[in-house]
Amino acid sequence: MLIFKMMNCINKKYMKPRVLQLFILTCTAVIFTTSCNKLDLVPTNDLTADKVYTSAAGYKQSLAKVYGAFALTGNASVGQPDIPVEIIKDEGNSDFLRLYWNLQELTTDEAVWSWQNDAGIQGLHEMTWSSINSIINGLYYRSFFQITLCNDFINQSSDDNLNKRGIVGADADQVRKFRAEARFIRAYQYAVLMDIYGNPPLVTETTEIGGKDLPKQISRKDLFAYVESELKAIENDLAAPKANEYGRADRAASWALLSRIYLNAEVYTGTARYTDAITYCNKITAAGYTLHGNYRELTIADNHLNTDENIFTINYDGTSTQNYGGTTYLMHGPAHVPAEVSGSNGDWGGLRITQQFVNLFADKTGATDTRAQFYMSGQNMEVNDLYTSNDGYSSTKYRNKTRSGGPAPHQDIAKDFSDIDFPLFRLGEIYLTYAEAILRGGSGGSLTQALTYINQLRTRAYNGSTAGNITSSALTTDFILDERGRELWYEASRRTDLIRFGKFTTAAYLWAWKGGVKGGTAVNSKYNLYPLPPTDLSANPNLRQNTGY
Repeated sequence: MLIFKMMNCINKKYMKPRVLQLFILTCTAVIFTTSCNKLDLVPTNDLTADKVYTSAAGYKQSLAKVYGAFALTGNASVGQPDIPVEIIKDEGNSDFLRLYWNLQELTTDEAVWSWQNDAGIQGLHEMTWSSINSIINGLYYRSFFQITLCNDFINQSSDDNLNKRGIVGADADQVRKFRAEARFIRAYQYAVLMDIYGNPPLVTETTEIGGKDLPKQISRKDLFAYVESELKAIENDLAAPKANEYGRADRAASWALLSRIYLNAEVYTGTARYTDAITYCNKITAAGYTLHGNYRELTIADNHLNTDENIFTINYDGTSTQNYGGTTYLMHGPAHVPAEVSGSNGDWGGLRITQQFVNLFADKTGATDTRAQFYMSGQNMEVNDLYTSNDGYSSTKYRNKTRSGGPAPHQDIAKDFSDIDFPLFRLGEIYLTYAEAILRGGSGGSLTQALTYINQLRTRAYNGSTAGNITSSALTTDFILDERGRELWYEASRRTDLIRFGKFTTAAYLWAWKGGVKGGTAVNSKYNLYPLPPTDLSANPNLRQNTGY
């Protein structure tokens, strides 16, 4: 799809920038601020920075491109020259969410994919990937693409540039809020890189592009400190919780990201930060968020209405953000799910689930715990063959229909694309983070409150019944891992959770075809991190590959 199918774009319900103008000005912005800083050249289309960034409205349109990089692909060879050629051939594979989701889910008990000839697929679930895997390399470059957009916007919105362009008063204050949002998105992407790759290079708005000094690699511990400091620095510049336009970052989004990295801090830095995780969970719960009443409405076509629970989302629109990644992948991908169930024009025969994950639910039908959303007709529960589309139940969690059962609000005529927003952060995760941090010794909360949060999740899952509620004696860390699986499955968190619990590469938990063995086996601990792309290593002598690759 052309990248100028921008978000009505950034949000299908609120922001309506002039799409073509936005495409032109934002795509040229990176060119003239990076390539021309040492040359006396002017872009031939005449849209220079001093013409683009003349008003708060112009800055807002450019901010839409920063957000749009979450949901749009465009021509992957433009602006992203290092995206693997295999990914470029299938543009949907270059979508941030599809790349990230695959690395977080296809490597775990939650998902397998049928098409073994798809670029980068073979070796992911088996945990035998190498440094030339195109999905692994694709996410790295996709994250840095969005970071590049953020860095440019942060530069263009500096106080010095605002003063030079005569943007003062309320307009300048508004742009500073935009700048804080760009810093949040950059921090989010660095948190992704920290979790996935550990030790990437660090490039900020002060890094000279094209200079003699290539970007320096940053340790995982130092990157954690950088992300933490950025999020704390922008806290008061972001809009108050629930005060921003839907789909744009506010303080609660920043708090949610902090709570997530604090929960995983021991993995990232060697030092536990569970008390800090609780602190930021408390900030969110005090901000007025509540659990949405119906779990099965969390991932459907009108889930933009779930402002009670959604904290920050990637927004998808069936007419304005068309690509074959994102929630379109999660809607179409599950094997053999009928079109009338998914709200699409048919399935791709791809995504299935291992029996070990399905067995987290005592009742697989979803009649008791509604979070069990499995398509079982014609599907074998056992994954006897990793690449056979009938082996393994499929997911019906992402449905391109409204809560009334009607068509998606912005359904394309062919029913190819999804209207489902993806929840990067929602209150259900915050409740689980709080409970786990309490059990792991964090202070600032109580076991009583942790139990209350867990039982609120389970009461919601059981359609308002307390039949699934647990007692304090059942509230253990092992229970939390299973409950995170039931509550957050297919929401791109499973790999990170399994690593935190010491069950990703070890023999402590085995699932079908882990390690390439039908019954599962332990693998080398090097697979707790993904490798850096060889192209970056060869181009930048400052970088060192992760151990074992």
